[in-house]
Amino acid sequence: MIGTLLAQAGDADVNVAMNVGFGIIATVMIFAAFSVVTTKNVVHAALYLVLVLAGVAAQYILAAAEFVAVSQVMVYIGAVMVLFLFGIMLTRAQIGTEDGLNNNGWQLGIPVGLVLCGLLAYVIVDTFEDDVIGERSPAPTELLSDRILSPFLVPFIAVSFVLLAAAIGAIVLARKD
Repeated sequence: MIGTLLAQAGDADVNVAMNVGFGIIATVMIFAAFSVVTTKNVVHAALYLVLVLAGVAAQYILAAAEFVAVSQVMVYIGAVMVLFLFGIMLTRAQIGTEDGLNNNGWQLGIPVGLVLCGLLAYVIVDTFEDDVIGERSPAPTELLSDRILSPFLVPFIAVSFVLLAAAIGAIVLARKD
C-alpha cells in the first residue's frame, strides 16, 4: 500500500517536471516565433527559426521520441536551415535591418492570429482534456532507427559531406565582393 502511494507520488513529480519543462520550452518557442516575424534582419529571423525548431526537438524529447527529435535536428535544423541560409547568402540580401518589408494590411493579421490561436487552444483543450502521456519503452524507437540507418548509413554520411561542400561553396560565392 505504501509502495503504491510512493510510486504514484513519484509519477506525479515526473509529470510536474515534464509540465514545467514543457512550459519553459514552449515559452522560449513562442518568443522565438514572435521574433521571427517581427525582426527586420533576415539573418536574425533565420536564427530565431533555428531556436523554434530546436524547441520542437526538445518537445519530442519530453514525449520520449528521441529518434524523431534527432531527425528533427538533422532534417530541419541541419538541412532546411542550411538551404534558407544559402538563399540569404546567394541572393545577396542586405545584412542588417531592411525597411519596407511589411505590407499595408498587417494590422488585420493581429486579430486573425488571435482568433486562430484561441480556436486552436479551445480545440486542443477540448480534445485532450485529461490525457496523460503514458510510459513507453524505447524499444520501438531503437528498432525504427536501426531499420532506417543501418542500410542507409553510408549514403547518409555522403549527403552530409555534400551539404558541407555546398555550404562552403555558398560562403565563397557570397563573399566574393
